[in-house]
Amino acid sequence: MKSILITGGAGFIGSNLVEYLVEKYPDAKFVILDLLTYAGDVSNLDAVKNAPNFTFVKGDICDRDLVERIFQHYYINGVMHLAAESHVDNSITHPDVFIETNVKGTFTLLNVAYNYWMEQPFVFKKGFEHSRFLHVSTDEVYGTLGKTGLFTEETPYAPNSPYSASKASSDMIVRSYHHTYGMHTVITNCSNNYGPKQHDEKLIPTVIRKALSGEKIPIYGDGSNIRDWLYVLDHCKGIALAFEKGISGEVYNIGGENERNNNYIAAKICELLDEIYPKHTGSYKDQITYVEDRAGHDFRYAIDASKITNQLGWKADENFETGILKTVQWYLNKYQEK
Repeated sequence: MKSILITGGAGFIGSNLVEYLVEKYPDAKFVILDLLTYAGDVSNLDAVKNAPNFTFVKGDICDRDLVERIFQHYYINGVMHLAAESHVDNSITHPDVFIETNVKGTFTLLNVAYNYWMEQPFVFKKGFEHSRFLHVSTDEVYGTLGKTGLFTEETPYAPNSPYSASKASSDMIVRSYHHTYGMHTVITNCSNNYGPKQHDEKLIPTVIRKALSGEKIPIYGDGSNIRDWLYVLDHCKGIALAFEKGISGEVYNIGGENERNNNYIAAKICELLDEIYPKHTGSYKDQITYVEDRAGHDFRYAIDASKITNQLGWKADENFETGILKTVQWYLNKYQEK
């Protein structure tokens, strides 16, 4: 039976991935490692916490001794690495934390995996010939786009924030372990995720939360910044596919092909709330306000996902309109329970 380590499994994307994998692959063992910082919440894993193929370990990916014990105790033969500091605003005020977690943490995991799986460069230990390390990254490593064009797997890296620079660095370390040591690595770079269990600080949960509480809904700058929005479960299916069938050493971009600017996002959410949970008077749109843009705010991201579609058969099940409806309904239930 495969024993797979998933880092950051109590976070937004991680917990959705864990829930998907635990249910889909009952014969595999999933060991979840998460430090439970502000972005991780063990309650995100309530749906699978009693599953026989699920184990949770609280800890830091930078803690080499702990990571080594996990590999040895659970006979780890696969890694899905999602643990990362990811909020751009936080990276501007505390860049050192992002370098520590995203760069040093990724190196620690790779180095432990190499020592556990391999005798020497390009020579695997018996039983670990098919062990692989999947690293989940972001489209932000590619920098920013103008009004046209798409990020592809060949787009040169041009990170513009401490967050994206730390992720770009970790990508390069993963790449080096494939080319120098022959490790089976796969990198996925995704567009903006949305859906259930996202941290309250992110754009879509913020719009919903502020709307329901009657507060001003803050939008950076003039709201024209564009992102390619990917429903989280579609992303998780892409990660699983890349881990299972991706070619060693390859990079796969996973995007939703749903470009929307922040004005559209806020207005659409307000329209849905007006229909599902109307205010006593007026529209939720009346609460939208514009605030000073953040430093180094990239204008547009958009991903060409044709490689993972053509080579591995991945396809998003949700478009933005179906995904955002599910998302608004989920958060409406969450915030009404409080």
